Amino acid sequence: MPAEWDAHEATWLGWPHELTDWPGKFAPIPWAFAEIVRHLSQVERVYLLVENRDAESRVRTILKKSGANLDAVDFFRIPTDRGWMRDSGPICVKNSEGEVAYTNWRFNGWAKYANHKKDAKVVELANKKLKRRVWQPTHKGKRVILEGGSIDVNGRGTLLTTEECLLSKTQDRNPGFTREDYAEVFKNYFGVTNVLWLKNGIAGDDTHGHVDDLTRFANPTTVVTIVEQNKKDANYAPLQENLALLKSMKDQDGEPLRVETVPMPAPVYFDGQRLPASYANFYIANKIVIVPTFNDPNDRIALNTLADLFPGRDVVGIACRDLVLGLGTLHCMTQQQPAAG
Repeated sequence: MPAEWDAHEATWLGWPHELTDWPGKFAPIPWAFAEIVRHLSQVERVYLLVENRDAESRVRTILKKSGANLDAVDFFRIPTDRGWMRDSGPICVKNSEGEVAYTNWRFNGWAKYANHKKDAKVVELANKKLKRRVWQPTHKGKRVILEGGSIDVNGRGTLLTTEECLLSKTQDRNPGFTREDYAEVFKNYFGVTNVLWLKNGIAGDDTHGHVDDLTRFANPTTVVTIVEQNKKDANYAPLQENLALLKSMKDQDGEPLRVETVPMPAPVYFDGQRLPASYANFYIANKIVIVPTFNDPNDRIALNTLADLFPGRDVVGIACRDLVLGLGTLHCMTQQQPAAG
């Protein structure tokens, strides 16, 4: 599995339509998505899922008004339940000849939502048009459940994940799976030889511990992880525990990781619900990195830190106080397709 910073052919996105994901606040969401498409369509193709012909017509109008480069947008009329493509879209792998293929993991709505059957068919339906080689990962005779947000890779054989997401009995994806089971699966389907296990994710995370709200690779030897400065906050102790673990961890070559930190924004609430606002949910595209911002003083610290870590890319803040009500932001909604070759 290539690293996210490797060259992309395209980014997968699913156009938002599920009103209950943004209760009482859906109106601005299509325009927030359009702003993301505007940025991505300047630097790579966008593979965009829409519900049907009528939806495509509406989305084209919104994107045109928003200044997106429609010549770089390919529409796929594939119905979805939610369309968080990080978790239900194709996770790509690449062989030594440079051929890009898909892994199609079983998707079960984060072991939480019953309405996930459309999302579970996304890879199969999308591939009718693209005709890539595709694998359905299995282990011990069963299809493996995995969401893209639960892992992050450096493209050299090391993978980050959390115990809370993959080993907990709460929202249990693959009952009975051990660390060793996952290690074998990751080796067989991603070429991973080194799995780094963090403990718990952040407060408000509906997925029960996705690593992409927590810690991310910035290059093959560097991770950036979030920390909470308020000792009374629910995130303080878990994030300190993860930070200590990262400082003791080594990459696939036995070398220590370089660990950089970014502060958390102040807690974001809507209608009394704490939301999973995190700067770690950035997305690395060709020539740019888009970063969630929350109208918070720490926005500039996060942007400056990431600008230092990605010197060859423009780092762009995207306002996400509305988007995060859907319990995810930029990395959750995107899935990269690496360039062939």
